[in-house]
Amino acid sequence: MSLNKLTIADARDLLKKGEVTSVQLTEACLSAIESADALNAFVHKTPEIALERAKAADARIAQGDAPSMCGIPVGIKDLFCTEGVPSQAASNILKGFKPEYESTVTTQLRDAGAVMLGKLNMDEFAMGSSNESTCYGAAVNPWRREGETTPLTPGGSSGGSAAAVAADLCLGATGTDTGGSIRQPAAFTGTVGIKPTYGRCSRWGIVAYASSLDQAGPMTKSVRDAAIMLQAMAGHDAKDSTSADIAVPDFEAALTGDIRGQKIGIPREYRVDGMPADIAKLWEDGTAMLKDAGATIVDISLPHTKYALPTYYVIAPAEASSNLARYDGVRYGHRASLSSGEGINDLYEKTRAEGFGPEVQRRIMVGTFVLSAGFYDAYYNRARKVRALIKRDFEQAFEAGVDAILAPTTPSAAWGLGEMKDANPVEMYLQDVFTVTLNLAGLPGVAVPAGLDAKGLPLGLQLIGKPWGEAELLNTALVLEQAAGFVSKPAKWW
Repeated sequence: MSLNKLTIADARDLLKKGEVTSVQLTEACLSAIESADALNAFVHKTPEIALERAKAADARIAQGDAPSMCGIPVGIKDLFCTEGVPSQAASNILKGFKPEYESTVTTQLRDAGAVMLGKLNMDEFAMGSSNESTCYGAAVNPWRREGETTPLTPGGSSGGSAAAVAADLCLGATGTDTGGSIRQPAAFTGTVGIKPTYGRCSRWGIVAYASSLDQAGPMTKSVRDAAIMLQAMAGHDAKDSTSADIAVPDFEAALTGDIRGQKIGIPREYRVDGMPADIAKLWEDGTAMLKDAGATIVDISLPHTKYALPTYYVIAPAEASSNLARYDGVRYGHRASLSSGEGINDLYEKTRAEGFGPEVQRRIMVGTFVLSAGFYDAYYNRARKVRALIKRDFEQAFEAGVDAILAPTTPSAAWGLGEMKDANPVEMYLQDVFTVTLNLAGLPGVAVPAGLDAKGLPLGLQLIGKPWGEAELLNTALVLEQAAGFVSKPAKWW
């Protein structure tokens, strides 16, 4: 077996036994990356940094001082600031930006001995569901429909992370989730992605999209790997005022595989019109798997779900409009050239017009509109009130004794790149129908690959947990993973 195809858990065990070195693991991944340019997953490769860290990890392991992530090669989404390495959020406005500092999450991974292979493709400023709104060109899903060569989307915004993990270019990757940007790509690529509770992982040093919704998390090949990687990423950070000062449990130790007596809620509002038969059957099968494992299945109602998408697409662009005001060509990043006689306002307008792509411009315009004096109460304030009601729906379900909620992750399998290009942008936004509620409520959610559709593409199920209940949630996800027995891998064409 090629070393780059190992899981984090298996690689860790081999490293500790001395049967493999981090340098060997890293070289296998670097070799896989070099032959996978067709996927366009890695956009800034850092082989020198990777080998240097791999050697340091081997020395650490030899001394017996090795946390679980020590020596494990990972990819980093381009949204995370990494010292001395381009960190441009897939936007031309940050072209050439090399931070003098490291994000808290990547610092923790580095301190745990993880090896950074490079930066991964994504939608510009994490705005998108297909990884097509990127200055690097779209990332490509390693999966293909049976009998077809149409390039497919790996999902968004963490599409590069999902593609890299699915194609075995790295053992794990960081992602961020503002409205489903970890879980949806995971479902499209047959990988595992967990969005932790808001505040579980520090946002410091991650380029902001919508500050009250953004949350970092791991994307991996298995639930156990997700538990291991989340352990290294999570924790309180005094530099982030929204970081929770709550102890981080041992996520891997919680993976008992026993969910007897648990109550799993099935939300009736997620049975949307026009749901593909493949998705509906997958949901039924997943429900049966958890029931067979000893869980009690209960129907629940989340009545404000129907307002989640419009609420999200008011709040997220409003926060984006505020956050992206800092990119003005004055302090860092791209600066437009001016003709004689042009002033500071011309600099702002030209820089932002040249630097931001169409999707980012669209969301800034929407956000600025809903925050404007005449519409603030009608849109933004109303959306904030509805957000509180959506959160309350979940609280009432958990208060009634539900331990976790099972739902589809996405309303479809991956579609072809460009297939949504001529559609109304709202068509793309509807892809987030099952995922945005968690971000609005600040809850943890995990996507687990559970089957293939009629054309041989992966489909995922999503488990939603209680606040700070990632340990229990991952255990339920492990049961689902084991019962589903998903072992399919994309046939190599790249």
